[in-house]
Amino acid sequence: MFRLKSKFYKSSWLLVFATLLLVLAACTNETTSEEPKTEEPETSEEGTNEEATNNGISGELEVQYFVGGYGDEWWKTVIADFKDAYPDVEVIEHSGPDINTEMNTRWISNDPPDVVYIDGAGSNETQMISDGQLMDIADWAKDITMEDGTPLLDSFISPAEEIDGGKIYSLPLVFDTWGVWYDSAWFEEQGWEAPTDFDSWLESMKQIKDEAGIAPFNTTGQYAQYFQRGVLYPAFAAAGGEELLNNLSNGVIEAWESEETLEVMKKVEAIVGADLVDSGFAAYNHTQSQMNFLLHKNAYIPVGFWLPNEMKKDTPEGFVYGFVPTPMNDSGKAMALVPDIRTVAIAQEADNPEAAKAFLEFVFTEKYAQKFAESTGAIMNLKNVDLSANSNVPEFLKGINDMINNPGTVQIHKRNTPEGDDQDIAVEITAEIKLQIVEILMGRISAEEFVENMTKKAKELRN
Repeated sequence: MFRLKSKFYKSSWLLVFATLLLVLAACTNETTSEEPKTEEPETSEEGTNEEATNNGISGELEVQYFVGGYGDEWWKTVIADFKDAYPDVEVIEHSGPDINTEMNTRWISNDPPDVVYIDGAGSNETQMISDGQLMDIADWAKDITMEDGTPLLDSFISPAEEIDGGKIYSLPLVFDTWGVWYDSAWFEEQGWEAPTDFDSWLESMKQIKDEAGIAPFNTTGQYAQYFQRGVLYPAFAAAGGEELLNNLSNGVIEAWESEETLEVMKKVEAIVGADLVDSGFAAYNHTQSQMNFLLHKNAYIPVGFWLPNEMKKDTPEGFVYGFVPTPMNDSGKAMALVPDIRTVAIAQEADNPEAAKAFLEFVFTEKYAQKFAESTGAIMNLKNVDLSANSNVPEFLKGINDMINNPGTVQIHKRNTPEGDDQDIAVEITAEIKLQIVEILMGRISAEEFVENMTKKAKELRN
């Protein structure tokens, strides 16, 4: 009996409740004709919901990056922020000073990481393109815009390289360039002025030799590419523009036989003839030559933008880095800069190309350009990034950034990636230039002999 009574009361209450719902529904229909509103998804502070932010991007993303003079702080920051923005993506980092060698087997076996930063020993973008290891991202990159709506491809200081009829295999991430460094605090103390052309540079070195009793110029003989890229490339560009620079790099015989080339080597001969080169340079590696420079055993050294960051633990107190584009230009002519661009690319066999594209788009922003300058002491390859108000950026870099973004102060000359048969020739020419650099800096050959030897090599390769 108790059970039946309970069922009765329960059924009665259900009937009453259902009736009330019908009444309420009727009242609602009488008071409004609008469709019921769907609940808006929660948004973040930036006004984008998680689904919109992620754009369906998920899975594993493998990123390979070389750790050298720039360190890895910037990469760690970018990757951590990317993980926050794309929580469904698991980022796997492959990094270190030997990472290119360590990952070589993966590339050879067509199992590469998705994203690769092309820098450091063991990396060669030209060879990677030739081997079909990099994805053509031209169509995708053309649709990417910056925060202000400017197309990304129009926002680079040094443009993305288009080869093979308009294909783009990488994006230029780092604007590095070689130039001459000096201690600006020491110069101010001694009353020495930074040079603006070859004549003033030669006189400056002679003055420093007389007053300080040192060989003012130093470089590394073990890695002669420091002199090649830091002195000869800007000198060739200043003398004959991009055409001469690229023709010499590609072993064009007429370029090596030109008057402009001999004039450049005569300038090198003048530095050697005045006994301005450190006599021990041939035995120095890059670290030793840079250490001697920091200790004021020398006054000038040709290195890239990474120098202050690479040597920050060894930089003496009071040392203030000063930088000028290598002053091999004639008086009244613009100083020349030849960008040494570090690129980032997507592997042709990438397992997660969509996440890779999202990562590259995430990186190329004003925010990370500022952070790059802060953490590396170098410049990200983006125009019109104002570093002047950033107290975490060194003063020398602010000056360089202003110089690069103000046309007329310096002339930027691009060294192109050789194509076809020129690729192999360029490799051989570079190897020969390194050998001849050591010879002329040691005073063993003249400017004429340098040119003759290089012309002979070019003829061997071309004929």
